[in-house]
Amino acid sequence: MANDLTGTCAPHSWVAPLLSTLVTLPAAGLAVLYGGLSPMACDSCDGPEAERFTDSFNAAWAVLCTGLVLSLAVLVASWVLPWRQRHVPARVLLSVAAPGTVLVVSLAFMALVDWP
Repeated sequence: MANDLTGTCAPHSWVAPLLSTLVTLPAAGLAVLYGGLSPMACDSCDGPEAERFTDSFNAAWAVLCTGLVLSLAVLVASWVLPWRQRHVPARVLLSVAAPGTVLVVSLAFMALVDWP
């Protein structure tokens, strides 16, 4: 273990970001797939129902995409923190927040769409 002015190295700091990556990326992929296929729910819609669905879907899609980019940023932040003992709690928090963000954004997407 090295000791310098910034603290001691944490030998297993890579575990939390790795587990987070293994959960976050597939979950984000499934969220994009679900979001991308959801317009088919209104294939047979027409008139005002289709217009309501399209308007709500466009807003929900923007929320989904923005949230997934935020999730990716949180995931990257969990990897790029310095590998020091004092950063372990922040690394774990960010590693848990990344898939949590995907879950929250996916639920928000489903709630925002005016399903037929």
